[in-house]
Amino acid sequence: MVTDRRRSKARVRCELPLIITAMRVPPPSFITRWLGLLVMSTVLSACARDTTPEVEGLKVGPWRAVLQLPGGELPFGMSVTDVGGKPIVTLINGESRVEINEITIKDGEATLLMPGFANRLVVKIDGKKLSGTLTMVKARGALQEIPFSATHGETWRFSPPDTAAPPAKTDSLAGRWAVTFADGGKKTAAVGEFTQQGRRVTGTIMTPTGDHRYLDGEYHDGQLRLSKFDGGHVFLYHGTREADGSIRGKFWSGTAFEDDFVALRDDNASLGDAENATKLVGASERLDFRFPDLAGHEISIADPFFHGKVVIVALAGSWCPNCHDEAAFLAEFHRKNRDRGFEVISLMFEQFGDFKRATDATERFRRRYGIEYTTLIAGTSDKDDAASKLPQLNGVFAFPTTIFIDRQGKVRKIHTGFSGPATGKYYEKMVASFESTVETLLAEPPPPPLPLPKV
Repeated sequence: MVTDRRRSKARVRCELPLIITAMRVPPPSFITRWLGLLVMSTVLSACARDTTPEVEGLKVGPWRAVLQLPGGELPFGMSVTDVGGKPIVTLINGESRVEINEITIKDGEATLLMPGFANRLVVKIDGKKLSGTLTMVKARGALQEIPFSATHGETWRFSPPDTAAPPAKTDSLAGRWAVTFADGGKKTAAVGEFTQQGRRVTGTIMTPTGDHRYLDGEYHDGQLRLSKFDGGHVFLYHGTREADGSIRGKFWSGTAFEDDFVALRDDNASLGDAENATKLVGASERLDFRFPDLAGHEISIADPFFHGKVVIVALAGSWCPNCHDEAAFLAEFHRKNRDRGFEVISLMFEQFGDFKRATDATERFRRRYGIEYTTLIAGTSDKDDAASKLPQLNGVFAFPTTIFIDRQGKVRKIHTGFSGPATGKYYEKMVASFESTVETLLAEPPPPPLPLPKV
């Protein structure tokens, strides 16, 4: 940020030619005129010089960033701040602020590691322009590369503020919508919740497997545009308001996934019982598993450490944005309640079959949220693989899936998906339900202690 003193000096330098011009002096000689022109040229050059503060070559302040998808530009907000001489890059979507502090800059090129994810952004720095590639790590370690660019000093998202008038107050999208995604013959029900100020629209889409976190965009001239990049999700929506009031359009996730969608205003839209899709099969009452921790030690839910405790088993992955939302909640809840007999086991299903790469990804995930509970490497980011590792379940339909186990070691409740903070009151409702369930289980009597091992 330019200080008042620096602004004052810059103003004096830029006003100097006017002062020289206004001075009443005798007619100058040729040399005097030449010297005067030289001084004025030097001062004007200094005035034209870019004085935007930088940190390691990156311009400090706001940036308009863009990813290029098959559906067109996916814009998102970005800012650079100077923290102790080091750059911090913040991704901005609606109310969401995701800080990136793992940044390496060398020879005019910056590498940014997305917090908690294996994804990375590599860009060339060219003054007020950035250009490069976002690399997303997908299932089985496959890489998806997306072109990236950014312009310093711009804060608009889809269209500059002077290019379109706001929609009429009667044409607002604020409220609740029943959304249907159509992928070929397969249809998936979802719920949209939006707020609108002028032409700006923010909100989220809730699905049976979790929410789309913080979407940000605009609505004008009958066109809805929403986008988000938060380090994990690469989401873009284009929709058109139809004569019947519905919104029809397309949804892109990264470079390889595209869905049609239809949204109808419905204040009572609901996901029904989809959050309870995962169940125990047959006469099963318990889970039975054994997986390695990050040091390679085999850990079982039947180990003495978990005996008599209320245990949450969370099926998760560092690649899964909704798992990040759940981890942020669980990490804090665990710290506050572990002394009361509460524990968490997170079964991590990573993008990599390689144990070392899976543990590296999980370790970054743990650092991101200060996780102190048990994390085990259970398999790859495939629902069928996860289901095969837990045959007591009828299937794994979403990451995360949360399993509540009582003090007796019995499964009492299974919740599919996770409604994160972007869902507002639905997140608050989910947290209240979680806390109520755990309190009920903690209040129950524990079993007798295990017999001491024979010496």
